[in-house]
Amino acid sequence: MNVEGERTLDAPRDVVWAVLNDPAQLAGLIPGVESFEVADDRHWSAKVQVPLGLGSLKLAFDFEKVEEREPEFASLSAKGNGVGAMVKMQTSFTLEPSEGGTRMLWTADLSVAGPVGSMGQRVLQPIVKQQVNQVLGALERQVAAAHSGAEQSGAEQSGADTPVPQ
Repeated sequence: MNVEGERTLDAPRDVVWAVLNDPAQLAGLIPGVESFEVADDRHWSAKVQVPLGLGSLKLAFDFEKVEEREPEFASLSAKGNGVGAMVKMQTSFTLEPSEGGTRMLWTADLSVAGPVGSMGQRVLQPIVKQQVNQVLGALERQVAAAHSGAEQSGAEQSGADTPVPQ
């Protein structure tokens, strides 16, 4: 199943890049993350509780950053295993400067095997769409917080060099 889209974020490209390329911040974007562990800057793992409508599915995911061209492109591979499903995902994003922010073009190719996969694309598509919307909403919030923090830090630094009138 292929899903793709675009989103404009109200922050400079370097801020969006920093959020998307920090495994800890990335973990905060994924709905249902129960635990997260970083092996190195290209490999990490997470235990995730994936909602499936009437129930949920526990999966252990291994993530690998496959390619990156800072600050414009990165791709990621993920493999998840759990009772009832094996999930493979290839995803990538491209960041382009846009008037007042950053335009993100993204794509994901997802395959699900096992009993959950046998439910079919018609059943899985709305679940995937809901998860994607949650991830993108969380990304917007994280980018806004990172941008706000960067602006405050910049204002404090520039204020520190200004003499205080006496």
